[in-house]
Amino acid sequence: MKVLVSGGAGYIGSHAAKLLSGSGHDVVILDDLRAGHAQAALGAPLIRAATHETDRIAEVMREQAIEAVMHFAAHCYVGESVREPLKYYQNNVGGTLALAEACLRSGVEIFVLSSTAATYGQPVEQPITEAAPRNPVNPYGRTKAICEDLLADLAAAGSFRPVFLRYFNAAGADPDGELGEDHTPETHLIPNAVLAALGRNDGLEIFGNDYDTRDGTCVRDYVHVNDLAAAHLKAIDFAKAGGACRAFNLGNGNGFTVNEVVQMVRDVAGRDFPVEYAPRRPGDPATLVASSERARRELGWRPRFDELRVIVETAFNWIEAHPDGYVEA
Repeated sequence: MKVLVSGGAGYIGSHAAKLLSGSGHDVVILDDLRAGHAQAALGAPLIRAATHETDRIAEVMREQAIEAVMHFAAHCYVGESVREPLKYYQNNVGGTLALAEACLRSGVEIFVLSSTAATYGQPVEQPITEAAPRNPVNPYGRTKAICEDLLADLAAAGSFRPVFLRYFNAAGADPDGELGEDHTPETHLIPNAVLAALGRNDGLEIFGNDYDTRDGTCVRDYVHVNDLAAAHLKAIDFAKAGGACRAFNLGNGNGFTVNEVVQMVRDVAGRDFPVEYAPRRPGDPATLVASSERARRELGWRPRFDELRVIVETAFNWIEAHPDGYVEA
């Protein structure tokens, strides 16, 4: 199958593109490189364009005989979305709408959306199932929920076949060492803790140590980026086989506190680093843990890298080997 991967030069998209290619699919990457890295395309055809460029993308889809789309391109920082909501609505909602229009013009029916646990907001039960109410508490989560709704409406109106994959905490790096996480700024816990362990950051700031959890810090469900990539391939197979418009949670079903993750980074790195506790961030739930039983049952998805140590080791190995991230030519 020939697949267009929007945001395919970014963190999760690049891992998915590599797995697609390794599984015998033909890949075309669409990325404007504002946040992605050309090096992460690993030599795959790269169309440098924004998702808003409907006419150009529709032409690419027809010329390349695209059969499915994986849509990763989005802004994804919760705090930034609160400060700059218009930026998020323009890019996340506007970009998804434009990309979907290009699909409809070109006869592309299969569309896998990179969505998020942020669509649930403050959860009413743990672990979180897909039946839980969506009640996002920030513009990032709301834009993703809107994207799900608009794609579902397109499915109801015709033959469009979207699948929504709601990630929990993406983490880790390609075990082969070719791909990793390189964001500016970096906001994710594991890479920031690794950078602190390597002496590249002056310690680590943790937001909140007074939650009702086993050590006072937030509990999160970490899922390896390669396992997320594998779920996208399963989602394409699901849609190709006639699966209905459907949402799937992607997590390991295991929750670790921030302090436990920090200690694992110390263990893997073999060195200590200072930690400072700051006030809670508004809207951060105490616990977010996924039930991924639907994905296991209906997609046949099983996480391979489900141990926290393995997730941390792959992240540590990539960051240690790439102290400046991707170095573009």
